[in-house]
Amino acid sequence: MAATNRFDAIVIGSGVSGGFAAKELTEKGLRVLMLDRGKMVEHGEGYPYDGKPAYEVPARNIMPQPLIESDYFIAKHGYVGPSNMGFYNNDRLNPYAFDEGDKFYWIRPGAVGGKSLIWGRWTFRWSPDDFAANQREGVDGAWPIGYDDVAPWYSYVEKYIGVSGSRENLPYLPDSEFQPAMPMNVAEKWLKGRLESGFPGRKLINTRLSNMTEDKPDQNRTKCQFRNQCGNGCSFGAYFSTQAVTLPAARATGRLTLQSDAVVTSLDYDAARKRVTGVRYIDAKTGQAQTVSADLVFLCASAMGSVQILMNSRAPGSERSHFDRSGTLGRYVMDHIFRVGVSGEIPGMEEFIEYGRRPGGVYVPRFRNLNPTEDVGFKRGYGYQGSARRDPAAPVGFGASMKQGMRRYSPWKFSMGAFGECLPYADNRVSLKADKLDRFGVPLMRFDVRFRENELRMMRDAREQGEAMLKAAGMRNVTSYEGEHVPGDAIHEMGGARMGADPGKSVLNGWSQAHDAANLYVTDGAQMASVSCVNPSLTFMALTARAADHAVKTMRQG
Repeated sequence: MAATNRFDAIVIGSGVSGGFAAKELTEKGLRVLMLDRGKMVEHGEGYPYDGKPAYEVPARNIMPQPLIESDYFIAKHGYVGPSNMGFYNNDRLNPYAFDEGDKFYWIRPGAVGGKSLIWGRWTFRWSPDDFAANQREGVDGAWPIGYDDVAPWYSYVEKYIGVSGSRENLPYLPDSEFQPAMPMNVAEKWLKGRLESGFPGRKLINTRLSNMTEDKPDQNRTKCQFRNQCGNGCSFGAYFSTQAVTLPAARATGRLTLQSDAVVTSLDYDAARKRVTGVRYIDAKTGQAQTVSADLVFLCASAMGSVQILMNSRAPGSERSHFDRSGTLGRYVMDHIFRVGVSGEIPGMEEFIEYGRRPGGVYVPRFRNLNPTEDVGFKRGYGYQGSARRDPAAPVGFGASMKQGMRRYSPWKFSMGAFGECLPYADNRVSLKADKLDRFGVPLMRFDVRFRENELRMMRDAREQGEAMLKAAGMRNVTSYEGEHVPGDAIHEMGGARMGADPGKSVLNGWSQAHDAANLYVTDGAQMASVSCVNPSLTFMALTARAADHAVKTMRQG
């Protein structure tokens, strides 16, 4: 087993958090080694189907039915097609454990860039109440920080990555540093006026996306081309990804070393000094084991990946992690609940179609439980993500009449889906399956996570309110559905190594720094003490930039 100590810092993971950690640390003068278990994907040249029409993609970019019906998990649950399968984990090679009754969709990337290559790019700040709700409601896990601690780092990240959106001055959904919003289409504007007049206090606003509407020539990035092919990779760099934004910045310093196909298995620990002394990984191509050392470690392997590494970091013969003095490691795992949808037809305006393909749509921000006196039968709230569209008419018949018919369009349709907050529960947990090892000798992850009655009542309300809003607005043929609610399905898993002021009740402090190792920071979703109802990636990046600033200042102070 080789050992090196050529680096000031090691960053584990290369997604939105790991990429930002590498950028910040290298720009502050540190020599950084970035380790990622995925294969290398270079910006541009690593996107084989970027801009390709369906007929140039295998199976016209439709997952083959035999693959869906096989045991290949990612084909069923990964929001994946032949054009972007290469960005996802191969679950046949890298599975996770199930016991009877368990159900969790662990949808993982399998390439450098992590989820920044496959995310939906909806970009929101948390509100002050999102950070305060646990304490205010007496829910276990008070945040040790508040909105004001994170606000300047939100601004810092937003200015750098580029976020399009509209200023709304909503206290429960703070504005960002925006580029111009992607305009609503005519049908969405029609719905906005009717919804807001019929339901005072509720809003329908422009999507907030990390898709740029203005160029960033200093980053060699071009604004969105309205192709809506983001999942295939974007050579224009129009949306935020590690490949397009933070990796080039870190490389430009000359202080970054990137090692792909590096499967981190555990962290070495000096209990007397309370420090991480080494990072152990296995080269996925050669099987060779390595140990590397640095003064500082940023663990950003995604929430569940980071928790797996922390849990596997333990003394020989012990089942307890070096970093689990509190007994909370692996607990309080959360995800958004979201399998509720509402849709209908918008009358009229059939002389209009939409030019281009926006990568976003519109948003209905949370309107439940904003008033302390409100009692709706559940805690927290939800928002809706949606859009209006006109699809080409379906083919009917054959020959010339069919071709002419397909020149027409179906009526305007609007659909939206709810994203709701899951409360933190101590027995929503993950653990290691000691009797089942992966091909690298690491115990597989086992999930015991489920949504509870609070979340299910919330989704019933979201369905009822969604129908009521669309019907009152004058839409026709309004329908709704509620699917099976499975944690992990939203790919917004959080928790497992939460931050808190009390080392006896948390894994990390308010700087994302391990209570039991001053040189270890965990800045991905694992650190979260609650989940809000909005997408979390912007908060991960802001907390990462904040933690990097703290870490380097602390190092320089000795």
